[in-house]
Amino acid sequence: MNSNRIWGIGTVLVAAILWGTTGTAATFAANVGPLAIGAASLGVGGILQALVALPALARSLLDLRARWGIVAIGAVAVFVYPLAFYSSMHFAGVAIGTVSSLASAPVASGLLERIIEKRRLGGWWFLAALLSITGSILLVGANGGNHAAEEHHIIGGIGLGLVAGVSYAAYSWAAQYLMAQQIGRAAAMGSIFGVGGLLLMPVLLVTGAPLLANSVSLAVGVYMACVPMFLGYLAFGYGLSKIPASSATTITLVEPAVATLLAVWIVQEHLTLGSWIGLAIFGVVLIILALAPSSRPQTSRGLLASKDYDSMLTECQSGARTGACQGTELSQ
Repeated sequence: MNSNRIWGIGTVLVAAILWGTTGTAATFAANVGPLAIGAASLGVGGILQALVALPALARSLLDLRARWGIVAIGAVAVFVYPLAFYSSMHFAGVAIGTVSSLASAPVASGLLERIIEKRRLGGWWFLAALLSITGSILLVGANGGNHAAEEHHIIGGIGLGLVAGVSYAAYSWAAQYLMAQQIGRAAAMGSIFGVGGLLLMPVLLVTGAPLLANSVSLAVGVYMACVPMFLGYLAFGYGLSKIPASSATTITLVEPAVATLLAVWIVQEHLTLGSWIGLAIFGVVLIILALAPSSRPQTSRGLLASKDYDSMLTECQSGARTGACQGTELSQ
């Protein structure tokens, strides 16, 4: 079993567990709107990531400028994600909002890798994604009745959840793309989340006054920014350097399971048999992703395995495979 893969899965799992605490934490700041919570958590957390990564950002500045389009895509996705995610939970409830956001992320991430990088998605990934979505649906069925929102609010919340899921997949892909271009993990994550955090600051200035209304709300804001967002995304960035974004976004479907357990223990909600089955399915998903054979390593464009790429490049340069190299794009 590949130790890098295990470490990647483990750190993404840590991130998912930390993120799973956000819904429960937000309930302690009921007077704060979803836009303020989202802007404070990922806005401040993103800027903290950039500050920690300043030396790496300085070293990689020229490379990042050359790929400013990818940084911009990731930053816009970071801007959209928390606003859509917390608004989704506000309108549809924590369970439905979380699940609609995260259940759509691995599908969107896999499609991005397939369309842009030409990466072949194996049967194990499809099985893990299907099981994860099934487990999420079971959790929704168990908790959806606890939310009294009108039907159009729920539909709107699910729509916002889908927007959040696509945004989540987009910045995950952008960060991993930069890493594949030999840009360090700290610089890749710091640039995307730093710019995204700056974009969120105007939203925080307009909506964030309730965070200062009392010590509890302020504590919630500080916790959300520093623990699940800052530390969580540091762990997530490390995981992205070890495993594909499609696998990482599938693993983070553990988040609704964590959120559900916290709702039981802290908010005193009750679980049905279906909920426990859904939680067990997430455990099976982790085992599948940990033990399933990984796909062959690929270049940043997903065209050739790295070993084959190196050997073919050498042969092409020496003229040994002129015919085979015609029409083949080889880029360092």
